[in-house]
Amino acid sequence: MDNTAGIAIASPKPNKKRVKDGGGDAKNGEEEEECDVEAWDTLSKSFKQVQSVLDHNRDLIQQVNANHQSKIPDNLVKNVSLIREINGNISKVMSIYSDLSVNFSNIVQERRRVKNGGESNLENNSNES
Repeated sequence: MDNTAGIAIASPKPNKKRVKDGGGDAKNGEEEEECDVEAWDTLSKSFKQVQSVLDHNRDLIQQVNANHQSKIPDNLVKNVSLIREINGNISKVMSIYSDLSVNFSNIVQERRRVKNGGESNLENNSNES
């Protein structure tokens, strides 16, 4: 059972997961909802990528601080490239969140289209490959 962000996930169905959420009027304060596996996986993958980049930035920032405190000229010169890398990583995080937004919106729109009786573009695209 995954307890990410206070949400417990019970055994999944083929394309859906059952999730228990603390809100709602259900007994014992728990309400079960279906969660789209593809949407959940998209969120999870993106958040893991972001966390990895942020963890790397934390290490780079610690190195920059150590170099700065040392006041050794060569270390201060190294900080220029480290700060550029940090800046590039921030751009990566922005790009990951932008891609996540687009991907998640596409999944939601596709699910609404299918729910309303339309064909799935996701299935059509996978059949064409």
